[in-house]
Parts: sequence; C-alpha cells; structure tokens
Amino acid sequence: MTALKQLAFIGAGNMAEALLRGVLTAGRMGPDQIIATDVREERLVFLKATYRIGVSSDNAEAARQADTIVLAVKPQMMSHALDDLKDAIGEHQLLISIAAGVSTARIAEHFPQHPVRVVRVMPNTPALVLEGASALARGRHAAPQDLETARRLFEAVGKVVVVDESQMDAVTGLSGSGPAYAFLMIEALSDAGVKMGLPREVALSLAAQTMRGAARLVLETGKHPGELKDMVTSPGGTTLAGLHALEQGGVRAALINAVEAATRRSQELGKR
Repeated sequence: MTALKQLAFIGAGNMAEALLRGVLTAGRMGPDQIIATDVREERLVFLKATYRIGVSSDNAEAARQADTIVLAVKPQMMSHALDDLKDAIGEHQLLISIAAGVSTARIAEHFPQHPVRVVRVMPNTPALVLEGASALARGRHAAPQDLETARRLFEAVGKVVVVDESQMDAVTGLSGSGPAYAFLMIEALSDAGVKMGLPREVALSLAAQTMRGAARLVLETGKHPGELKDMVTSPGGTTLAGLHALEQGGVRAALINAVEAATRRSQELGKR
C-alpha cells in the first residue's frame, strides 16, 4: 500500500480535524508529518496544542512541504485557495479535494502549466466520531496508487467506496447530506416518545440507539433492509401499524425526494 509521507491540510475546519485525528489515532502518520493552514489564528493555536502538528497561515508554504495536499476549504473559497497554490504544486504531488460540487477538472484548470493529480472525495460528518462514509473519484491524471492513498486516509475515519466522478452529486445527496436526514428522524422519534409519555433524555437515547443498531444490522448481516424490516413485523402487530402510518405519511417518497433535491443542488453548485 502507498506510504503516507507528508500531509498538508489547506483549511482546518471540522472535517479536516476529523481526518487528521483519525489518521493519528490509527497510527498511519505522526504529528511531525502533518501541517494545517487556516485563516483563523485561534484555530491554528488549538490544533497545534491539541495534536502537536505543524500549522501555518501560508497555504503555498504548507503545500511545498507535502506530497499529499487535502483541499478542505469551503466550495466558495476553493478558487482563492487554488490561486494561492498555483506556483506550489508540482506533478509529484497529489491533491485531494473534499469540497462539494467542485470537479477535478475545475481544480485542474488552475494549473495549466502541467497535469495535476486530483482525487475528489465526498465525506460526511460522522467522520467526526470515526463513523464516516466517504466516496472517492479519480481525476483524469490521478494514478491508481493515488486512489489508494486517498482510501488509506479516509478509511481512518470510516467506510470508503469508489465511484465514477459523474456519480459524486448523487453521493452528495445521499451520504453527504444524509446525516441531516438521520438527525431529523432521530429528533422526530424522540419527540414522539415524549408525546407518548417518556422523559426527554430516555426518548432521545432510545431513538438514537435504535437508529444506530438498525444501521449496524444492515452493515454487519448483509441482509436487505426489507428482509430485516419483515423480521420485526408481526402479522397484525404494533410495527405493522406504525409502518402503515409511515406509508400514509409518505415518508419513503419524502426521503427519495430529499436525496433527489440535494443531488440537484450539488449539480447547480458545480456549475458556478
């Protein structure tokens, strides 16, 4: 597997912190191999004190020190960050972008002097607790080993799949935005428990653990969700009554519509 040598984070928000913490926890790199940049001085002070990594306010200088650079800035700040890096990136370096809606081709346009190796990644916020879901897509000039480097990084914070870049907007709509859908469902289930007489803390704990346990059953048994649903559903029982109410409320259609809407929004952002 490709060795990780020197890693730079351009932008040091929550997702960058989750990734660097996962890499350090897994022992895949040491603090002396990682440097991060950010526009907020207090953020850099925190990261240095907490993780003992290198920090800088100079994007270009940080990039020159690394063979792998994670672009962890917001999509609307990507062009500015890439302008900072235009004279700091060589053909030997790998760019990994986690910015939603920003294509590998759009990144490459900022480096017309030579081909750039880019891997695009869509992670999600459960990476903060090392339970993320990340999809990787290889840019035109990236080599198979570049994909393995990205996989090695993101497997430190959860599960990884590889997709074609044309599918990344759908990934954004599903797993990128998906935690928000799950949080909404946990909140609604908790509210329902309170309505039926449970204390708030009990209802929230039961709702969250139920969602967590259901997800683990799908992942660990390999069974179809429909089959697992049928295992819970007795003829004429309570679960069937609840499922009937969900179908009447259009929950299935609403979730499908949510993924579709988020996918289309990702496509719109990518055109800017």
